[in-house]
Amino acid sequence: MNAPVVFFDKDGTLVENVPYNVDPARVTLVEGALEGLQRLQDAGFRIAIVTNQSGVARGYFDEPALAGVEQRMRDLFAAAGVELAAFAYCPHHPDGVVAGYAIECDCRKPRAGLITRLAEQLGVDPAECWMVGDILDDIEAGATAGCRTVLVDVGHETEWLREGRRRPDIVVSDVRAAAQHIVSAGVRATAPPPETVSV
Repeated sequence: MNAPVVFFDKDGTLVENVPYNVDPARVTLVEGALEGLQRLQDAGFRIAIVTNQSGVARGYFDEPALAGVEQRMRDLFAAAGVELAAFAYCPHHPDGVVAGYAIECDCRKPRAGLITRLAEQLGVDPAECWMVGDILDDIEAGATAGCRTVLVDVGHETEWLREGRRRPDIVVSDVRAAAQHIVSAGVRATAPPPETVSV
C-alpha cells in the first residue's frame, strides 16, 4: 500500500500569504512549517500541495509562472530533507478575464477535484489522508474528497459558516500542532475519528 498523503493548502497555511505572488524570492515558509512537515514525513506521510491560483484566470500572471513557485517550494522543502510528492493548482475562476480559464471547474476549492485527482495519481485512498488549510474552503474540499481535515486558524477565515463538510476534525494554531495531531490520530480509515481540539 502506498504511503498516505497530507494535502496542504499553500498560501496562508505553509507560506506567508502574499496575494497573487509568483515571485519565488517572496515565497517564505511560515514559522514551524518545516518542523511540522519533517514530523509528518518521519511518521510515514507524503506531502502534497493543492492551491487555488485564480491570478491566472484574472490575468495577473501566466500559468507557466507557477513553475517557479513550485520549484521554490521544492527547494525550501529539500533544504530540510522533506520531499514534496506533488504540487497541484487550480488556475480557474468564473469571474476571470482570460479565455479558457474564466470557467466553473471541479478543481477550485471548495470543490474536491484537485485532491481526488492527486489521490488517484499517488495511489492512495483519501480516507487514509488528511487535508490541512487555513480557511473553511480547504476543509470542505478535503471532506468532500473523503479526507480527514485540519484547520490552521491564523485569522484568515472570515465567514465561519461551519456546517456540513465545512466542520474541521481538528482546529490548531500552526502546522506543527497539525502534524502532532495527525501523527497521533494515525492513518487508517477505520481509526476512531479524532477529537476536535483548539489550541
